Amino acid sequence: MSDHTEKTAPVQEQLPTSVAVKIHSVHTSGPLLANASINLNGCFAVRGVKVVQGEHGPFVSMPSYKVGGEYKDVCYPFTKELRDQINTAVMDAYQQELAQLIQRGQTAADHGSQEAQEPPFPQQTM
Repeated sequence: MSDHTEKTAPVQEQLPTSVAVKIHSVHTSGPLLANASINLNGCFAVRGVKVVQGEHGPFVSMPSYKVGGEYKDVCYPFTKELRDQINTAVMDAYQQELAQLIQRGQTAADHGSQEAQEPPFPQQTM
């Protein structure tokens, strides 16, 4: 008999993730379409999220930094499901913001130069 026993990693239960999105500004010129922040489960905020116009349409860009000639994400979802959920939530919020601007009779250009002055989510105190 061998003393070697195979250890397996415990299976982690996937908890539902709530994704709240705040669109801070909308732009009409250049590849940057919007600046946003996201809040995950009311306990983790990510600022610096962008909606960018790419070759194949708009996409969500997480905060990143440049190393050499390539960009590295500062934070990112580990699973395809969470990535899809974040992308959908951000793009839905962006589309809703555009619709509200049109409904209010404003152009996106009028709104795009104004950054939100309030924090993206209520401040929590301990």
